[in-house]
Amino acid sequence: MKIVNIVGARPNFMKIAPIMEAYRSVPELTPILVHTGQHYDERMSDLFFRQLGIPRPDINLGVGSGSHATQTAEIMKAFERVVLEEEPDALLVVGDVNSTIACGLVAVKLGVPLIHVEAGLRSGDRSMPEEINRILTDAITDLFFCTEQGAIDNLVREGHDPSRIHFVGNVMIDTLLKNLDRARQSTILDDLSLDERGYAVLTLHRPSNVDNHATLTGLLDSVEEIQRDLPVVFPIHPRTRARLAENGLGARMEAMPGLRVIDPVGYLDFLRILAGARVVLTDSGGIQEETTILKVPCLTLRENTERPITVQAGSNQIVGTCPERILQAYRSLPADSGSTCGTPPLWDGSAATRIVRIIADTYCPGSAEAEPAAASKPS
Repeated sequence: MKIVNIVGARPNFMKIAPIMEAYRSVPELTPILVHTGQHYDERMSDLFFRQLGIPRPDINLGVGSGSHATQTAEIMKAFERVVLEEEPDALLVVGDVNSTIACGLVAVKLGVPLIHVEAGLRSGDRSMPEEINRILTDAITDLFFCTEQGAIDNLVREGHDPSRIHFVGNVMIDTLLKNLDRARQSTILDDLSLDERGYAVLTLHRPSNVDNHATLTGLLDSVEEIQRDLPVVFPIHPRTRARLAENGLGARMEAMPGLRVIDPVGYLDFLRILAGARVVLTDSGGIQEETTILKVPCLTLRENTERPITVQAGSNQIVGTCPERILQAYRSLPADSGSTCGTPPLWDGSAATRIVRIIADTYCPGSAEAEPAAASKPS
């Protein structure tokens, strides 16, 4: 069975790495890796591939940046040629980026079954481009792999066949657990003169936060207060840097002595920064999951989350963008808040193994040598 696998943006890389590794144990599956080029510079792509041991893509579409419409259209045009030439038996996509929905649409219109890893997540906020990508991708998916029970509930409520929905765990956590010891060898904390549990981490990239002048100003108000207490490390997204400059807020940020603005770093360095933090402030979905496993308190700078299991586990608080709410949550954090966090079911480092064996059982019944790893059906 020939199965094409799609990556495009940085969050995809951590999700596809363990899946590509798991394919090696199932000879009946022949994987082809396609990189759309949605993230294309050295820091956001090549470095992650090297650090995570992802094989060189068989095909790189080299699409690059652009508006949502332009980028999605260019990916579809380029990927259609790949499907017609390769004639795959299935397409596997991960997450919720433009590459996910663009390639999924091309595949199903050409009669290729679609497999969605990280299916069923919903924030309920359709102003998020990722929410639209999630809903549309699941609407055309044939085989669903879910990270949490809430995602399964969403898919069942939307009318999808429960027999095609599988609760397998979280491939992003597979990557974290595999690389945590390597990450602890990073010297990034020494390089930045940071002490273990003696700093905060900030990440911002969502348009709703960085494109709105009033919202961005309010977030800086919060950061200004927090950096007076402890250093705040801010690996700045290129989009965010541009918006700060456009809004005339760059000088204000530079005037904060406790704010350490750094360029984006590789996976291992960033994992080390997260693991050693006292608290993380973020609008990222993936970081909500990573801090849950690392037992680091997370304050999510949004009004919602598509990953409610992180809140249920006790590691994540949804605090929005109001400075008063953010600072109240920050000041209320107990000293040992991370020690009481739970671990979500099946976030154990074996999600990719489950996924690949279920794919083999579904499309190549009776051919896989190993018994499928334990996975749960919808409850």
